[in-house]
Amino acid sequence: MNTLVAGQQAPDFTLTDQHQKPVQLSEYLAKQRVLVYFYPKAMTPGCTVQACGLRDTHAEFAAKNVHVMGISTDSSKRLAKFAERDQLNFTLLSDEDHKVAEAFGVWGLKKFMGKEYDGIHRLSFLINQDGTIAKVFDTFKTKDHHQVVLDFLNS
Repeated sequence: MNTLVAGQQAPDFTLTDQHQKPVQLSEYLAKQRVLVYFYPKAMTPGCTVQACGLRDTHAEFAAKNVHVMGISTDSSKRLAKFAERDQLNFTLLSDEDHKVAEAFGVWGLKKFMGKEYDGIHRLSFLINQDGTIAKVFDTFKTKDHHQVVLDFLNS
């Protein structure tokens, strides 16, 4: 894994959202900063806790002119169920072929219960309007992710 770091240019991408509509990163960056967060699987306990924290602090992110985008390898249909079930108020994107995850350097070998497999590593990228990465968030608990990002934005 060769994860992008602060100061590097974020790759532009277009992915399908939970409404099966194409979303292009650069279109959002024209208006605001974007928090792109990668998570392993929709509707799992840790990913739900993380998403609900972002949902509950949506107004605080909006006040800081930051749009939130969550990316996983789930299908748009599964993302729609996730968004509806948990009343998520931000963009969820489907990266089924994991090309965007690879471009950001968050796709790689993982270990769980003695098994090794390739998957998404849980990292977040705050991207400035010029497309540069302002901060990479790689140390947080799912329940605190939103607060770690907000603390950075408030500092």
